[in-house]
Amino acid sequence: MIDRILLTHGSGGRVAHRLIEEVFLVFPGGDIGRLAVCGTVNDLSMAGAEPLYLSLALILEEGLPMTDLRRVVESAAATAREAGVRIVTGDTKVVHRGKADGIFITTAGVGRVREGVAISAAAARPGDAVLLSGTVGDHGVAVLSRREGLEFSGEVRSDCAPLNGLVAAMLDACPEIRCLRDPTRGGLASTLHEIATRSRVSLRLREDAIPVAPAVAGACELLGLDPFHVANEGKVVAVVPAEAAGAVLEAMRSHPLGRAAALIGAAMDRDPGRVVLETRLGTTRLLEMLSGDLLPRIC
Repeated sequence: MIDRILLTHGSGGRVAHRLIEEVFLVFPGGDIGRLAVCGTVNDLSMAGAEPLYLSLALILEEGLPMTDLRRVVESAAATAREAGVRIVTGDTKVVHRGKADGIFITTAGVGRVREGVAISAAAARPGDAVLLSGTVGDHGVAVLSRREGLEFSGEVRSDCAPLNGLVAAMLDACPEIRCLRDPTRGGLASTLHEIATRSRVSLRLREDAIPVAPAVAGACELLGLDPFHVANEGKVVAVVPAEAAGAVLEAMRSHPLGRAAALIGAAMDRDPGRVVLETRLGTTRLLEMLSGDLLPRIC
């Protein structure tokens, strides 16, 4: 049964069309149209909702090539089909040249929440398990490599994807999931701090349990970045009761977007608000939040 309706808004993107291939409109593994749809689908999913309908509005800069516009709109439509949602309304406005960085996309969505599901960043309890659906840092490094013209020894592609199918499988395995968050801006570290602060718990993680792709790890080391601070667009962090961790992890690994899922830590009742990392060297360190943005905001 369905007992609640959820509305979300505010996901979107922007891009300068003069830099279509070089910066933001297209990046390895995705583009701005896909990113806009995934953003709202994933916002709904993190509240435990089944996304149903989206609006999509465009603000276009005078002179935007029709080929660029068509590519963005077709990508958004394809991503909506992939997620099983319908784009049912929207709007288009044109502004003077130089006033909109090429194109702005704004999406909003409506979804249904299952009966009995009560997901919140404030719901974690001491003893709960912390799960992660896959490698971190892929999206941010992919966009950075395109923006700065960088090449690495291995291919780095954005993880941009709609997460509603993965979340549905997780809720089938455990309707009592406490928290769901997608670690976008600020990366894994900022998401974990939000949960720890709002739930008044500490989170203790094992560094060697957190999956990072070798190419992303190498790029971050080269650039002096912490992969735990780098943005993701297709990953989910879940806090679940310890006794349900095995079932949820199995459900995640059975889904294409969760094959690299891992149990990365647990919630504790001491030092509320702290996120502590057990390093590969056997020491511990505080995992701090990111201050500022690594990249100009595009979503």
